Order: sequence, then structure tokens, then C-alpha cells
Amino acid sequence: MIDITEHRTLSITRQCEILNINRTSIYYTETPDFSSEDIEIMNKIDKIFTESPELGYRRIYLKLLKDGLIIGRDRTLKFMRNMGICAIYPKKKTTRRNKEHKVYPYLLRGLKIARPNQVWAADITYIKMNRGFCYLIVIMDIFSRKILSYKLSNSLDSQFCIDALQETLAKYPAPEIFNTDQGCQFTSENFTKILNDKNIKISMNSKGRALDNIFVERFFRTLKYENIYIYNYESMQQLKDGLIYFFYEYNCIREHTSLANLCPEQVYSGNEEVINSVLKKGKVA
Repeated sequence: MIDITEHRTLSITRQCEILNINRTSIYYTETPDFSSEDIEIMNKIDKIFTESPELGYRRIYLKLLKDGLIIGRDRTLKFMRNMGICAIYPKKKTTRRNKEHKVYPYLLRGLKIARPNQVWAADITYIKMNRGFCYLIVIMDIFSRKILSYKLSNSLDSQFCIDALQETLAKYPAPEIFNTDQGCQFTSENFTKILNDKNIKISMNSKGRALDNIFVERFFRTLKYENIYIYNYESMQQLKDGLIYFFYEYNCIREHTSLANLCPEQVYSGNEEVINSVLKKGKVA
């Protein structure tokens, strides 16, 4: 096994490029920044937040105290920032973005989404493991709900988001609109340049808008309650292996009432008759 974490001048991303290794293939190893107690608390925060995403750090802090955990409000806030989560009720600074990055307007308000590849959406979530944690990005086709791509990373840098976007665009026809939040991973020039170069309209959630990316948020809730919390994966590799079937089942087997009882793959790859059936009987957007 190659250890590329100790180089003093080159970043891990640059070392991966030199070695021709995909950045997201680097296995997770625990860092001294988070003890086992810290990770236990973060996993508890994740469960509370998944159940009640409207809660801010003060109310999550109180719930942690009721569960017998010894923690302060400032530490609760620090953990939530490291996890990349915050309450979704309207308030100032609901996302952690780079002020030097351009922010694009929200384009989906009042838009009728009526076909595959009209709108894609992407988002990131915290994923617990038994001995650590990582982050997951998914890219979803909004009309069909199909998960087009997903990637895991042990850090919240932008590279794994860029990798996911490039792989998705290489596999599927480009969408008309790509929607994200205002996080720095999505507002970075390297990410938006890929979209601009393909003439894809960029849409970003408005500040304090809890429902702008609701379909991806619902998917994350389903994923955590039906897979992550149940199997409590030991390592990144076990997590990767476990997610393969979950995503296959979600895309190709699971019937959605909102899609006229069809699965996402049937709708995404369907003909005009299938699309009209979903528009008539389903509740897409």
C-alpha cells in the first residue's frame, strides 16, 4: 500500500494526479483531529439532523445533552460545520461559500420539469461509518429521480465533486440546467467552468430556501434510514460495496408512486408514452 499522506509540499490531490490514482479511491484513515468520542457525537448529530433538518445547533445541543452526552454549544457548532450541515430554516448564511466565487440565480422557481435531462441536481451529505465518516455526492436527474452518479470522499474538497460531474457528463447527455446549493465545492471556478463550457445553465438554491433541492434531500433521508444506519459499515471499502446494490435497487427495482409506479431507470430511459404517463399520473415537480 502506498502512503501519500506525508509529503510536505504536494497536496494529496496533486500526488494522485502524478501517480495516476483517482483522488476518491484513497482509503479513509482516522485522523487525530477526531477521537472515537467525537465521531460518536457527530454520528448522533447526523441522526438528529436527518430526522429534523430544521433544527439549529442550539436545539441539537440540547438533544445531545438529553441523551447524556457531555458537550458544549460551541463544540456542537464546530462539529456541524465539519460535517457540512446547518439548519434549513430561512436565515442568514445558510451555506458556507467562498465570497470570491460567483453565485448564480435560482432557475427552477415556477419551472415545469417535464422530461429527463432537463434538470440535474447535486448535493453532498455526511455518511457515518463504524470507525469514521466520509462525504457522499450524488447527481440526480430530477424528472426521473435517477441517481446518475455518486462518489465518496474523506474530505469536503471540490475535487470529488468535479470527478463526479465529469464522469456523469461523459456517460449521459448534458442537461439544460444544473442545480446545486451555494457551497464552495459547487461555486468553484473549476466546477462551474465545466458546466459553462457545455452551455449548461447553472442554478443555485436561494439563501434560506429549504425546498430548492428537496428531491435530493429526500433521497439522502431514504439512503440513511434504509441502508447507512442499518448496516453500520466498518470501512470505506465496505461502504462502497454496500452502496452498489442500494443504488441499483433504487434506480432499477424500486417503484415510485410519484413516477406512476415506475422505477427511475424506466422513466429516464422511457419513450414518449412513458413520459406522458408520468406527467399524467405522477407528481414529478
